[in-house]
Amino acid sequence: MPENAISFDRRNFLKNTAALGVASSLTRAAFGARPAPARVLGANDRINVGVIGCGGRGTGVAKDFAKAGLTHNARIAMVCDVYQKRVNLNAEYHKVKGTLDYREVLDNPEIDAVYIATPDHWHAPIAIAAMDKGKDVYLEKPMVHTIAEARQLVSTVKETKRVLQVGSQTTSGDQWAKAKKAIADGMIGDMIMSQGSYHRNSLDGEWNYPIDNAAGPTGKGEDYLDWKMWLGSAQQRPYNADRYFRFRKYWDYSGGIATDLFYHVVAPMNICWGEPQFPAKVMAGGGIYEFHDEREVPDTFNVMGDYPKGHSLVLSASMANSQHIPGLIRGHAGTLTMVDHGKFESYTPFITVRPEKRGKQYVDPSWPARFGTEEEVKIPVPQEDIMQKHIANFLDCMRSREKPTLDVETGARAQVLITMAVMSYRQGKVLYFNEKNWQVTDHPPVA
Repeated sequence: MPENAISFDRRNFLKNTAALGVASSLTRAAFGARPAPARVLGANDRINVGVIGCGGRGTGVAKDFAKAGLTHNARIAMVCDVYQKRVNLNAEYHKVKGTLDYREVLDNPEIDAVYIATPDHWHAPIAIAAMDKGKDVYLEKPMVHTIAEARQLVSTVKETKRVLQVGSQTTSGDQWAKAKKAIADGMIGDMIMSQGSYHRNSLDGEWNYPIDNAAGPTGKGEDYLDWKMWLGSAQQRPYNADRYFRFRKYWDYSGGIATDLFYHVVAPMNICWGEPQFPAKVMAGGGIYEFHDEREVPDTFNVMGDYPKGHSLVLSASMANSQHIPGLIRGHAGTLTMVDHGKFESYTPFITVRPEKRGKQYVDPSWPARFGTEEEVKIPVPQEDIMQKHIANFLDCMRSREKPTLDVETGARAQVLITMAVMSYRQGKVLYFNEKNWQVTDHPPVA
């Protein structure tokens, strides 16, 4: 197998996961059994959602699900985490049963869907097990931890015919649909380059979340934490509170900036570009320039990806400086500015398209006549609650069985770019992607 090649075999993937003792519910699928049938939801049936992962993100979005459920006939019906205190808090808030073992949620026949907000290395095993159990899935970003898992998830959604929404709520913002239309209408001509950034300069932004010192595998009562379950298929290590509470600082469980922040940029870009595209070539740089603590991931990170259709994506981020670079898409005939301040999750009142000129001549001479102005076009964007919109889209798709806004194929295209960026940084190499066999190598694929 070529260097850095990623092999794929659904049956072996499931068998190996089950053999680790982290997802025994996968063994049924590993031996070729058909996915479990799901409850057919009628228009008046209430949707029961199970929450798996009740940290800060999971707790917050579970409340958003409960809010959306008031108008979409859904509710939180069960909660799960490996930390008993988090289980207790969420079970009490939603007035439901809680558990330390996610398999109890998946085995519950009353659960129609799961919201997964675990560390990244658990996303794929739980999502696959859930779909094999007949559950629909709302899966936090990043979609998975590896490219092999991304391919696996695409295959599983196709096989089980389940609905999977990736939880980058940014993609439900109306500006992306408007940008997609502007590009399709020819406002910027041939696409040349997209750029984005995501910068922070705060203690929380560095992933130094608070640590509960009483928590751990020897803790009593609500302080108990199932460390072995949390590690799952990751390298086995003695309990380390920093690794648990601040997992995004470690390669075993996260891709750092690339997976926590860049997914919010790459996923919506893949939507508005219009044509489905995997990157052809990816390179990354950066380093730990400011925060010399236990972290393994860089505090400053830069990525460039080239796409086979003939354009590039350039991304910049730092945890040590908060000044953003405007998010925009450059074409030969015009430039579309998505976010002036650079933070893709924030509301922007309009997107702007400006024509390109050579001296005093428009690159596209018909631009002023076609778009009614000689200077720029401001396309208004309505203010909306994109989190509620994203969750509502998922719940609606559970009933209609249509593809959600951020479906598994679009999620996988974003995942490949950011995972290759992590690989490039760690290996110090330019990497190439062969879409036909999902293979990553350090040399261009043979035509």
